[in-house]
Amino acid sequence: MRRAYIWRLVGRCVIFVLCVIMAFVRPEVFGVLDGMNFWRDASPLHLLWLVWVVDMVSQIVPVKDDVPLGSQKLFANRFKPIREKINRKSLREHVAATTKAAYKVFLLWCLLIAAIGALHYAGVIDHIGLFVISVLFYVCDLICVLIWCPFRLLMRNRCCTTCRIFNWDHLMMFSPLIFAGGFYALSLVALALLVWLVWELCTLIYPERFWDKSNLALTCSECTDKLCTQYCQKLRK
Repeated sequence: MRRAYIWRLVGRCVIFVLCVIMAFVRPEVFGVLDGMNFWRDASPLHLLWLVWVVDMVSQIVPVKDDVPLGSQKLFANRFKPIREKINRKSLREHVAATTKAAYKVFLLWCLLIAAIGALHYAGVIDHIGLFVISVLFYVCDLICVLIWCPFRLLMRNRCCTTCRIFNWDHLMMFSPLIFAGGFYALSLVALALLVWLVWELCTLIYPERFWDKSNLALTCSECTDKLCTQYCQKLRK
């Protein structure tokens, strides 16, 4: 899976470069972002929209192949309960601590998006710029998975598999598009919000699926993803 994700990162970098080039050479391509032009004009951006939608749908339905456990741990088919009785007091403390850290990240991200919105309304960033920023975040998402994640400084999680905010990625990625308007942007934001809501509801209803002390599937010894860069070195050999 790590090798596949490296190629995905390369692909995302290529997409970002192409979007930047089109922004300068063929800005008319981005006309699909305006209003209901999604249904009127054909554009390479339609293919990217479809890729993003498929990615998000794979986060709200159980998928067996090519999807990291960190993204699928909300589902019962990925839950491997520990043999002994779960310590509910420790589980509640874990949930409280990770949720507090998660919403620190949420607040910081909201401040960043507010700054982007302010620049947009000041005329510094247009709707094409908002789209390119979202594609940049699309690249940064896999940099966080494969190379280094700044959010780990706040979350203090061991790896992406145990990350409390793993499926926040699309909501964070598409949040600049809130200011773009139009069907193209808002449909992505709406679906990303649905993915986020499903994830958050599951953390409340099934917290035991998100903790490696209650879900054996999240432990290093049971790891199937091998995505982490700083831990579990022996497991990648």
